Amino acid sequence: MLDEKLEPIYAEVLRRNPGEDEFHQAVREVLESLGAVIAKHPGYADNALIERICEPERQIIFRVPWVTDTGEVQINRGFRVQFNSVLGPYKGGLRFHPSVMLGTVKFLGFEQVFKNALTGMPIGGGKGGSDFDPKGRSNGEIMRFCQSFMTELSRHLGEHTDVPAGDIGVGRRELGYMFGQYKRMSNRYESGVLTGKGLTWGGSRVRTEATGYGAVFFVERALATRKQGFEGKKVLVSGSGNVAIYTIEKIHQLGGRVIACSDSSGYVVDNAGIDLALLKDIKETKRGRIGDYAIARGTGTTFVPGGRLWDVPADIAMPSATQNELNGQDARTLVKNGVIAVGEGANMPSTPEAVRVFQDAGIIFAPGKAANAGGVATSALEMQQNASRDSWSFEVTEQKLATIMKDIHDRCAEVADEYGSPGNYVLGANVAGFIRVADAMDALGVI
Repeated sequence: MLDEKLEPIYAEVLRRNPGEDEFHQAVREVLESLGAVIAKHPGYADNALIERICEPERQIIFRVPWVTDTGEVQINRGFRVQFNSVLGPYKGGLRFHPSVMLGTVKFLGFEQVFKNALTGMPIGGGKGGSDFDPKGRSNGEIMRFCQSFMTELSRHLGEHTDVPAGDIGVGRRELGYMFGQYKRMSNRYESGVLTGKGLTWGGSRVRTEATGYGAVFFVERALATRKQGFEGKKVLVSGSGNVAIYTIEKIHQLGGRVIACSDSSGYVVDNAGIDLALLKDIKETKRGRIGDYAIARGTGTTFVPGGRLWDVPADIAMPSATQNELNGQDARTLVKNGVIAVGEGANMPSTPEAVRVFQDAGIIFAPGKAANAGGVATSALEMQQNASRDSWSFEVTEQKLATIMKDIHDRCAEVADEYGSPGNYVLGANVAGFIRVADAMDALGVI
């Protein structure tokens, strides 16, 4: 429930942003955590501080014309929401997917503000993307789209202004094409303007693995508070993209066994444990579908077209695909089947009803803005390396990531305790992120 002082703020968000349901959901979740903060520190309600945090500093929408291999001109729409720069340059990924709309980007950018604050790094929050779908497109078509997209976006970027990274539909291929265009237009080798780059042109080790690894590090730390770990546990990981693959990799390294993963066509169950090398070959090299995994793996593996991955009994669930993929009924099924922890690798993959089910059941629930902060944290480490013209080893970078995720967990736990909700990582993450951003905004005056 919202505190009565926060109800008018939320009502104004609804009025000013009609039809943007995901953005409304993200704002409400944060506001629901702030009642205790306002009661304890009423000054945070002064000078429209909360209202300013809920309003992006800048929203950019632009046309992206490009030409197919057959010479047809296509038009897509590009977005960049520069949400809050009080802690540093805007930082957040670019998503290429047909579902991308302004409301989607605003929800992601709003979440990014708090996520980035939790890392303790000097980075603000932003997000961007396009309704372009790279699936089924040739490398030439993707290159031409990325070049057109960056031609407009470049005027809003810079290593001290706004530093995008990848997200759904945007990997090293797409980032390479965009960085090449930025370099051509700016006549500068400004490697700090994009993160997630290839190792041969300014990228950081562990960046590819960071979001998945980081989510596992967070859940591992949370499990340890109950004297448990991944060893011997059966795990479900939704998705089979970058986040899911490296979530699976780190779980296997810690002794867990991922028995199911998915894509938009359905899910596979492999009770012997997902063969990671095979999954990487199909999804990263061949860009195939999850059903191809079942065919290649053979006996003992089942492909279920459509369906709900969350129906499979397991000990731990790691939703790592997309927003609102896990609903209330899914949550009740997981609890009934004995799940002990849920760690969000994706951004807001659990609906509000699902979150309530997990919290009412008393299981560990690690929200995305805390658990999946490893990706942006390692992006900030990449920015550090670019600024110093340095390159760290995999081991050094992974250790830095592990330390950051431990600190995020511990800060969320401490704040949850301080505000009377032990073990409530949702409240802990929202309040800890809010306080860091709000204190900085207050110190800088009305901006």
